[in-house]
Amino acid sequence: MNNFLEQVYLNNSVKNYLVVAGIILMAIVFKRYVSKYIAGLLYVLVAKASKNIQKKLFCDLVVQPLDSFLVLFISFVAIDKLNFPEALDFKVFKVTSKSIIESIIYGTLIAVFIWLCLRLIDFIAMVLEEKANDTNDLTDNQLIVFFKDFFKVILVIIGVLLILRFSFNRNIGNLLTGLSIVGAALALATRESLENLIASFIIFFDKPFVTGDLVKVHNFTGTVEKIGLRSTRIRTDSKTYITVPNKQMVDSILDNISLRTQRKVEIRIEIGLDADAEKLQQLTPAIKQILSGFSAIENSSVFFMETGKHAHVFAIDYFTQMPQDFDAFNSDREQINLAILRLLQSMQLELAATSTDVKMHNA
Repeated sequence: MNNFLEQVYLNNSVKNYLVVAGIILMAIVFKRYVSKYIAGLLYVLVAKASKNIQKKLFCDLVVQPLDSFLVLFISFVAIDKLNFPEALDFKVFKVTSKSIIESIIYGTLIAVFIWLCLRLIDFIAMVLEEKANDTNDLTDNQLIVFFKDFFKVILVIIGVLLILRFSFNRNIGNLLTGLSIVGAALALATRESLENLIASFIIFFDKPFVTGDLVKVHNFTGTVEKIGLRSTRIRTDSKTYITVPNKQMVDSILDNISLRTQRKVEIRIEIGLDADAEKLQQLTPAIKQILSGFSAIENSSVFFMETGKHAHVFAIDYFTQMPQDFDAFNSDREQINLAILRLLQSMQLELAATSTDVKMHNA
């Protein structure tokens, strides 16, 4: 038996092969237990910052990449104890097979470690979102989403640089120097993308709007659903989903409807020129009486505006309180319009023949 264990194949004894295989097998068998134990220790630390995050949710997020990292790390450390077989030592384009295998190992470990870090960023963002939900300010929520994506991009770039350093033996310092020159050229070529990136920072810190605001920009009106690194996504009042570059959101005239203190309604009524002056005098207080019956109206203005070539024009402006449900606003506006029409009928005042419609302009 001892003679069999001491036999050498490919520069390594059978005993060494069995030891390495046993270590890898144990790593595969016990990986889930070890990963859950490590995740549990991390959760104890995290639970102090957030008591509402479930342990299962945290474990489901980090256990899988932690499994892969542990198995790969232990396997590579165990295999490193073996002598590299001379029979497998050859060159490909002046690069030895051993160097190629080592590069693949380093690259795989770095990639799995970056994957684990990305999952941790997701969890940290989840904890911060939970705290942000306790406040009424939606700015915190959009900052979390923005910086989560931002740090993920930075982490991926760091991972690529580490792979270049350890898998391809490239000097990162010289590489960054070269990239700075290339970056300058790329900056000119991708100027619009950089402008959108800078505009996203302006949006977050200047806060002309936040996620959930109803805005009007470029003749589109809708609710802001997401603010990204490059663009803002808006769900329009037609239920379409549009993407607007952040630079245009900053440079354009933007109406943040959610920040309105009041909603204005303008009505222009044109009465026929044959109307009696006494009835016209009674019309203004009668309309004011109608408007006073609606609690949502905070202030209003009714007056005899002018007498033109074809009609007597009455101006009716009123402002409703904000925030007010849009359906409730439309319902009040409809009732006011009908009440005014009934008033005109009861007073036997006819609309001008040249304009038989009640003209309304919403501001």
